[in-house]
Order: sequence, then C-alpha cells, then structure tokens
Amino acid sequence: MVTVIVSAVCLLIIAGALRQIFSSLEAEYRMFSHHLFISILMLYTIVLIGFGIIYFILVEEGVPVYREDLNGESLSWVHEMARSLYFSGVTLFTVGYGDMIPVGIGRWIAIVEAMVGYSLPAALVAKVWMNYKEDS
Repeated sequence: MVTVIVSAVCLLIIAGALRQIFSSLEAEYRMFSHHLFISILMLYTIVLIGFGIIYFILVEEGVPVYREDLNGESLSWVHEMARSLYFSGVTLFTVGYGDMIPVGIGRWIAIVEAMVGYSLPAALVAKVWMNYKEDS
C-alpha cells in the first residue's frame, strides 16, 4: 500500500512539474500548447500500439520478430501482447535495453519504427518553431 501511495505522489509531482513547464512556455513565449502536447502523446501512443500489434500478430503467426531468453516457457496471448508492446515502446523511443533482440523481418520493422520515433521530436520542434514564428 505504501508503494502505491509513494508512486501516486511521485506521478502527481511529475505531472505538476510538466504542467508548470508547459504553462510557462505557453504564457511567456507562446511556444507550446497543451493541445500540441496531448496530440504528440496520442501520436506516440498510436504508433506504439500499432507497431506492438504488428509484432504480436507476426509472433502469433510463428514469424520470428524478436528473441528473448525465456528458457522455452510458453506465454499466454496476454503476456505475448505485453511483450510486443514493450518491445515496440523500447524500439519507438530508441532505448534498446538489450533484453529483447529483433530478428528476421523484425529487424526491418524495428528500423522503420525507430525512424518514426526519432523523427517525431524533430517534427515537434519544427511545429513549435513555426507557431513561434507566426506569433512573432
């Protein structure tokens, strides 16, 4: 119970800090908006889930997409979907923890997803810059 409370407090502090940063940017410089922030979060979520579903479908069809040492244990579809979403998130944000390795066609899909994940921040900066230039 203590863990849940501490985690909730931490999330509230993080959310408050993010709100303060974006509010000050919006008020002082008109460089950012909550609408843009929510839009980029939704875009990342859609891309992450979309690629996660692609990985999941391929794995369920028996196509090797990623490899993780599971000692031969079989997973339920819920756990496999969670693994696919995790792999998608790690790939999208180009973190690459190293616990899961793309193989076969999964390498090429991971490259495309990583390129999308790498390009989105640049698109965000360009959008913010265009808004700033229009308001100046």
